[in-house]
Amino acid sequence: MKNLNSIFRPEFIKKQVEIIIIFKSRALSYIGILIDKALLLVKSYYPEIFSIALIFIIPLFIRLIIMLNMNFKNDVVNISLDEINNAQERIKKEIILLDKKLVVKTPRSYYLVINSASNEFSLYKGTQVIKSDKCSTGSYILLKNGDQQQWMFKTPKGEFRIQYKTTSPVWKKPDWAFIEEGIPVPSANHYSRFEYGVLGDYALSLGHGYLIHGTLYQRFLGLPVTHGCIRLNDENLELVYRSLSVGSKVFIY
Repeated sequence: MKNLNSIFRPEFIKKQVEIIIIFKSRALSYIGILIDKALLLVKSYYPEIFSIALIFIIPLFIRLIIMLNMNFKNDVVNISLDEINNAQERIKKEIILLDKKLVVKTPRSYYLVINSASNEFSLYKGTQVIKSDKCSTGSYILLKNGDQQQWMFKTPKGEFRIQYKTTSPVWKKPDWAFIEEGIPVPSANHYSRFEYGVLGDYALSLGHGYLIHGTLYQRFLGLPVTHGCIRLNDENLELVYRSLSVGSKVFIY
């Protein structure tokens, strides 16, 4: 965070004010840029990227706050040095608070972060990236069975924990798998529900039927093609299986 020290000098704040005066007619553009940067920060919700993202966001944030709270008259800004100092102190405290929250929320052991928008995953140990690569997540396809049933094939977002791990997993096909194929739905334990070798060598459960598993269609990795589970290639699946334990955290966004 040492690169942030220069941001809090009064000279820096004054420079932001000067920029506002010169380009105040472009206020909406600055707000749009701020939103884009904020989205980038959310997308990159990792500790080491978070601090870097702040370096870009803070100047825009300062400009927006000044535009919303200060009155411009004849291109003169009525702002005192005390107000500048108070503003920079508040920003410092906010950054310190955010850093503390990040430290508390960052697991010390192995955990998995899955970006369902870009279909990428990162395996971490503490703040160290062990492996990043492609994966596949939910397709967001809506399947309907008349007016009575429907399924949205999306990967849930949030914080999860590994519920259990298994080797040579067997897929027990749910009702939607038969409806999707246009064939009658069999009884609950009919032999046709059980398929072997389609989930890879390992599976890790996130609960509620969602798994991290392998795939026969590795050429589709990086695309949103699943029914909600997370698919990895064989090498990555084995690494994740051996790294994560029951109870390990998985973050999906």
